[in-house]
Amino acid sequence: MTPASPLGAASDWPVPGAALGALAAAEDALARLDERIRSSPIAEGFVSRTHFHDACASLWLTGELVSLEDLVLHDARMDIHAPTHALTRAQAVLRARRRIANAAPEWPLSPDGLKSLRGDGDGETREAVRAGEGDGLEDDAAPGSPGDAGPLAGELAAIDRALDRSTTVLAGDATRAELLRNPLVYDPDAEEDEKLEAWRRAAAVVQSESPVLAAAFLWDAWESDPPLARQAWLGPLLVSAVLRARRKTRAHLVCVNFALRCVPREKRRSPEPAVRLNAFLDAITAGAEAGMKDHDRWLLARRHLEGKLKTRRSSSRLPGLVEFILARPIASAGMIAAALGVTPRAAQDMVAELGLREITGRGRYRAWGVL
Repeated sequence: MTPASPLGAASDWPVPGAALGALAAAEDALARLDERIRSSPIAEGFVSRTHFHDACASLWLTGELVSLEDLVLHDARMDIHAPTHALTRAQAVLRARRRIANAAPEWPLSPDGLKSLRGDGDGETREAVRAGEGDGLEDDAAPGSPGDAGPLAGELAAIDRALDRSTTVLAGDATRAELLRNPLVYDPDAEEDEKLEAWRRAAAVVQSESPVLAAAFLWDAWESDPPLARQAWLGPLLVSAVLRARRKTRAHLVCVNFALRCVPREKRRSPEPAVRLNAFLDAITAGAEAGMKDHDRWLLARRHLEGKLKTRRSSSRLPGLVEFILARPIASAGMIAAALGVTPRAAQDMVAELGLREITGRGRYRAWGVL
């Protein structure tokens, strides 16, 4: 029995006969892609690349454009300009995808996994401990001592705590709870915890459906009423996690966002559930077919580059450059130098030896890659 949920009883929808063909095509295409990646020599590089592509597609679906080049450089902490808000959101999607892909298949959908992906850690406890330690020091300070600031002691302590929080945020250690639980920012009536738990229960209910059909139901349930208003991008990643937990994919994490770009918005946002269901299934099929084409193209590029290594000495760093360049959509001289332990000038010489394609078209801050 489907639990009462603000997300709707997705598993109670009838599956139209026209969707059965689309479902079979999606199941088959996804299985063939996963099997090809599983036995591929560039499996690790393929997965690494698709993380970047799916993160950019996640912002594209919301109407924001994030350059793939900017995301790669931002991830390497080598930005050539100040990051935008959209870029930081794309980085959050990228980090979440990596966490899901590197964790056990069941972890993302567990209560602890969802809490961690939301960012609800023990940040509040750490902050309370820091505040408590500061208060204790102030209480122990005797009047007239160096620790006594007179009537401004409370204000100065508040400033110190604010500086500590700022340092935590800049270091990337702040949790969502620390940043958003302020009533001026967070809506206490949002009932996010209840909605997310209802969606997680729905994921358990649709276990009897085929993996791709269950993923379609859960995607539509999330899109119809996102449980997390500020992290709506997390839904497609959890749908990918469902496919992985159901063992439909073992070698990679499905790029749901990238796949959804292949279908028109009118179908993805149609008021008819059957149209949305077909749109998702068509997207999975198109995304899997595009993934196979990308894989074959990158594999061919690897073989071409390896052909240039036959006469190199055994201590050459060029093989490492080949693997590095295939694991990222683009790479700058600084990124190559940091990864291979060479100078930027040596990195540019190695790039010239391999004949890699320059992508940016700039005279400065250039980057190379295999498209």
